[in-house]
Amino acid sequence: MKSIVKIILATIVLLTAYSCKEKTSKTEENQPQITKEVTAKDILGNPDYLAISYGGYRKATRDVQPTIDELKEDMRILSAMGIKVLRTYNVQLQHAPNLLKAIHELKNEDSSFQMYVMLGAWIDCKNAWTGQEPNHDVESEQNEGEIARAAALANQYPDIVKIIAVGNEAMIKWATSYYVQPSVILKWVNHLQELKKSGKLPKDLWITSSDDFASWGGGEESYHTEDLEKLIKAVDYISMHTYAYHNSHYNPEFWGVPEEEEQLSDIEKIDAAMVRTKEFAMAQYKAVSNYVKSVGTDKPIHIGETGWATVSNGHYGPTGSKATDEYKEAAYHKLIREWTNTNGISCFYFEAFNERWKDAQNEHGSENHFGLITIDGQAKYALWDLVDKGTFNGLTRNGNPITKTYKGNKNELMKDVLVPPTKKEQAITH
Repeated sequence: MKSIVKIILATIVLLTAYSCKEKTSKTEENQPQITKEVTAKDILGNPDYLAISYGGYRKATRDVQPTIDELKEDMRILSAMGIKVLRTYNVQLQHAPNLLKAIHELKNEDSSFQMYVMLGAWIDCKNAWTGQEPNHDVESEQNEGEIARAAALANQYPDIVKIIAVGNEAMIKWATSYYVQPSVILKWVNHLQELKKSGKLPKDLWITSSDDFASWGGGEESYHTEDLEKLIKAVDYISMHTYAYHNSHYNPEFWGVPEEEEQLSDIEKIDAAMVRTKEFAMAQYKAVSNYVKSVGTDKPIHIGETGWATVSNGHYGPTGSKATDEYKEAAYHKLIREWTNTNGISCFYFEAFNERWKDAQNEHGSENHFGLITIDGQAKYALWDLVDKGTFNGLTRNGNPITKTYKGNKNELMKDVLVPPTKKEQAITH
């Protein structure tokens, strides 16, 4: 009898425990899942969050702004490529606000959709773009409004905007139309940092400025100023630009085929030159890193811009440095992604799509052709493998499916690929 009672009691205990577990499980199922919000610190340097520079303009003028639907179309393409972080350049026009709205709508349509933004605030000197003489020692009165708009958008879309960049190549002195002194960038970086401290901006929002490697101390000593030191200490990280492509004309020592490589095949000469382009970028990164450490800090450094154009009728084309074609762009893109992904460096590769407005009067100007995808939706050679994998199946740009340039014929593509000049040839032309 006692055995039967024990069995009954044990059964009751088991049933009660199972019932409690079921209730707990159902209660947990009904509870909303709390996920950790992704921050700039989580994103930057993380190869799972590939970055790219983005402009959605399709026409030869920015007077024609991309529509919300066009921006969504682009976001689906980039998301399919594994891109999760975008860089924009200004909030003077509707492009950036509309982009944030488009991403917000895509997230509402699909809770798994991820896209974050490094929001650029454009900074100018007094008289920039007016036809009057730029005053590089005084800032434009438009800057205050630009910073305020960027801050407002960061507050409106805190789940999307993770970084604000104060200025784009705004301190480099070859930007003769608009550059400012580092004190101006420092002023606005400090302003945004104070807004964070006072709770008027999200505390995890990161603030930087995106500029040429020389502006961050990696070049001429003339840039090594007290204000730059203060700026380096004020930003949350360094966003530096490096362009081996442009330097194939302006500083071509690394680009020319050295005498010991002259016996190589044409493709071997090209491949060797492209490895040197990566080493060029790495050297500029190291130079900035050394300077940052020399002023007593160790801020993270990421690549705000680097890229390679595929068409040029100027300095970089057939009559110039011969740097320009889709084969070389693909090689550079692959080499740079491998280096940065392996070493915990974010690279906002320049850029996602071709944009015609950048050199509107010159259709074949290189600035119009840095995209990995053409305006009408043709994937350049760097992305042909993604087309083969079906990455873009069902996606379109301007109503066109994503197809390969050159109709996928590599032999036709290679007809446009030129060998870099030898060192001897460079000596003659320079």
